[in-house]
Amino acid sequence: MKVRVVVTLKPGVLDPQGKAVHKALGGLGFSGVEDVRTGKLIEMEVADETSDAALDEMCRKLLANTVIENYKVERA
Repeated sequence: MKVRVVVTLKPGVLDPQGKAVHKALGGLGFSGVEDVRTGKLIEMEVADETSDAALDEMCRKLLANTVIENYKVERA
């Protein structure tokens, strides 16, 4: 089964990469972009019997830094 983990920075955490993307978009002539926040998408193929608890543990222990990041698990 395919699983997607979407990891984003928590509100209030500075996002220098997002600021750089925002500035670059403006420099390329794209207007109307008010803010940019970056994150990461992790796609995994896991056994069908992999539990939600196991996926949550993977996220907490390795895939996300829970001090500054939120994560969401999506089963395909």
